[in-house]
Amino acid sequence: MPLALVRDLCDLARWAPNHRRSWPWRFAAFVGPGRARLGDAFAEDLRERSDADEVAVAKTRTKYLRAPAIVVAASAPHSRPEINRENLHAVAAGVQNLLLAATAAGLASFWASPPDNASPRVLSLCGFESGSHIVGVIYLGWPARNVTVPRRPPLEVRIVDE
Repeated sequence: MPLALVRDLCDLARWAPNHRRSWPWRFAAFVGPGRARLGDAFAEDLRERSDADEVAVAKTRTKYLRAPAIVVAASAPHSRPEINRENLHAVAAGVQNLLLAATAAGLASFWASPPDNASPRVLSLCGFESGSHIVGVIYLGWPARNVTVPRRPPLEVRIVDE
């Protein structure tokens, strides 16, 4: 996976709307052995949770090896709760930019939820500020096969004109 391509995809996130111009986007890319380090960090934080089972911990340790590049996207913390909420949406919009560009570049992608949105080991490994919120873990790679796009139900838009 060309690192320049991964950097370019992440750079597109900063063009997403950001109401307060707080620039909350935080991205870290994991390739090669770094993917195993990411899995270990998530797994160790998961293990410390009281509800974690060993099967989930073992799966977490290896699942980031499924794609050649893994991107962790997070929102930087803010002291004002309403800005924190807006920033989460700005990061989600940024991830959508990344995903659309990945598709345009011919990549396969998958946006996954992290096992822990505030995993201290992962935040540290990524170099993100304490208190950051992990919005998603994005798998990137070249498609191994064609995938059928799932059908979606029609969307009804209610128009209010009075």
